[in-house]
Amino acid sequence: MILLSFDIEEFDMPLEYEGEIRFDEQISISRQGLQQILPILKKHEIKATFFSTVIFAEENKDLIKELLSQGHELASHTWFHSDFKEKHLAESKQKLEQLFHTKVVGLRMPRMSPVSQNAVAEAGYFYNSSINPTWLPGRYNNFKVSRKAFWQGKVLQFPASVATSFRIPLFWLSFHNFPIWFYRFLSKLSIESTGFLNIYFHPWEFSNISDPKYKLPAYTFRKTGIQMENRFENFIVWAKNNHYQFGTIADFLNDLNLKNS
Repeated sequence: MILLSFDIEEFDMPLEYEGEIRFDEQISISRQGLQQILPILKKHEIKATFFSTVIFAEENKDLIKELLSQGHELASHTWFHSDFKEKHLAESKQKLEQLFHTKVVGLRMPRMSPVSQNAVAEAGYFYNSSINPTWLPGRYNNFKVSRKAFWQGKVLQFPASVATSFRIPLFWLSFHNFPIWFYRFLSKLSIESTGFLNIYFHPWEFSNISDPKYKLPAYTFRKTGIQMENRFENFIVWAKNNHYQFGTIADFLNDLNLKNS
């Protein structure tokens, strides 16, 4: 099973690198990307999970309603992408449910940041997909975390996928920078060892983000825009040709029927 997910948010990454970008531009770039993603998923009859910040959702109600009408899952990416308070866990869940009349059961923290699992449970989430079970200098140190779904208190943890005993991450940067044959090979290994592939992207990857004023490192915008559209669709075709199924994270985890011990 392949679980595609998208963190739909303000495109504020240039601010991490002291670049320049206005708020309206952050929203418009992500909006443009989401407008490219939805037709591809619809064309291939694929359901995915969208982790949205409240800020992005409020600015793009039409697109959130569209993705829900297509059967995709809406989950929380908290309230803001770069400003987090623990109260945002419950507030973002409640606001998304209120705005779109849908049940929100999943959480992914911006930048896969650590969060209190008691607070996540108290906010009413069923699962948290905020762990990348690998080691990346300055970002993650989760090399000993399980690669499969596991309960932590009352919350089901669902890590992003990594491959082989070296735990090579299969997140968005790998998709852009690895040769596609190698990414497919690692994806196959991950599916064979865990039974699923949980990979995540962002809508701004499907937009042109190479403007020098953003001051982004080259590896962050390599093969973005139209190249990303083609690469992403080719990956879907490869997966379907290999008879892999696609689904939402919530449906997959419900079907696992894991008992909370």
